[in-house]
Amino acid sequence: MASSRAKRSKAGPARIDVDCCIVGGGPAGVMLGMLLARAGVQVAVLEKHGDFLRDFRGDTIHPSTLQVLDELGLRDAFLTLPHTSVSTLDAVVDGTRVTPVDFDSLHGRNDFLVLMPQWDFLDFLAEHAQAYPGFRMLMNTDATQLITEDSRRVAGVLATGPEGPVEVHAALTVAADGRDSVLRAASGLPSTDFGAPIDVVWFRLPQPADRPPDTLGYIDEHRLVLTIPREGYYQMGLVIPKGGFDELHHKGLEAVRDAIVETAPFLAPVVGELKSFSQLKLLSVQINRLETWWRAGLLCIGDAAHAMSPAFGVGVNFAVQDAVAAANRLAPLLRGAGPAAGARSSDLDAGCAWVQRRRMPPVRAMQAVQLAAHHVINGAGVQLPTPLGEPQRILLSAVLPVVQRLAARMIGRGFRPEHIAPQVRGATTRFR
Repeated sequence: MASSRAKRSKAGPARIDVDCCIVGGGPAGVMLGMLLARAGVQVAVLEKHGDFLRDFRGDTIHPSTLQVLDELGLRDAFLTLPHTSVSTLDAVVDGTRVTPVDFDSLHGRNDFLVLMPQWDFLDFLAEHAQAYPGFRMLMNTDATQLITEDSRRVAGVLATGPEGPVEVHAALTVAADGRDSVLRAASGLPSTDFGAPIDVVWFRLPQPADRPPDTLGYIDEHRLVLTIPREGYYQMGLVIPKGGFDELHHKGLEAVRDAIVETAPFLAPVVGELKSFSQLKLLSVQINRLETWWRAGLLCIGDAAHAMSPAFGVGVNFAVQDAVAAANRLAPLLRGAGPAAGARSSDLDAGCAWVQRRRMPPVRAMQAVQLAAHHVINGAGVQLPTPLGEPQRILLSAVLPVVQRLAARMIGRGFRPEHIAPQVRGATTRFR
């Protein structure tokens, strides 16, 4: 089995040899690293930051991801972390509360959604990954270039770490470094941008003393305001037209506060805590995907392969699903492959192509749903008469149960949920 020890010569950078080099310490990268190491693969995960503490990242853990943690025997430990469990997703549309998603309809013990800061989720995964001797997390290590053989096959990455330059050589390199992926740009793989008519401005507000039931968002003919509950505060999102942040800034902070309260009146007592534009963080919404997710020696997963919008909060879960599919297919090929895979190269490439074939259909389907949702929101197309008349109440009561079940299935489990393969699920923990 290949060694993951760093070797430094006086003449050049340190060198690390592993079976698999994963760039990016997000949900896709850390989950894949843990699964591969669990299956006996030597893995190095490179994360350019020194910790996972970045706010306004996806913090919804869907039933599909809970199921994966359950299959790994980690679910109960995960649920001891501070979190909010949500069995339904409510929205207030023009003053009328509706429940378009009911996860109870999924049945089973993972029929709910968990709201948890992403850094806690990543810390949890990384801590458990450290139980496997083949796992190595390199923090403060920024991958800058691909290492190629014969100008074609990727053989690892050049990076800058805390102690200087480092070369990580591997049979397979995985780009899991997000929507602004350095490796994707370096790979030359073509992508398609589908555009998005909206952006999201993220910020925090404290929860008022008189707070309503947990609500995903408030919608009226003018705008959508997201109200994601966390411990003692809301992670807020204000949906604006694409490129509209400068106009928002021009109107001034008072206009922003007025807009929030107009759509979500219950926030009036706390909206004054928004005192500076520095509290507003712009998320430029993207929906894109690579036409081909791999080239020889390189595979892209998660947002590096397909940037998802915040709609329905599925980004983390699609990243995890990619990681599970990749681990299931590639772990047997990577175990002991080392940086010089030799005859295994063609098998690895075929495995990467299989991962794309497996994951592309659900990505296409969800991105189509997200695009449709964006156009409805941007066009202020979600409106209900207030108050509802008798015909509308009858129609809503008839249609809503069907919508709840379909939405729970689509959002909670996805179009193709992945499960841990026996060769990964049956591995035993070997503490250092």
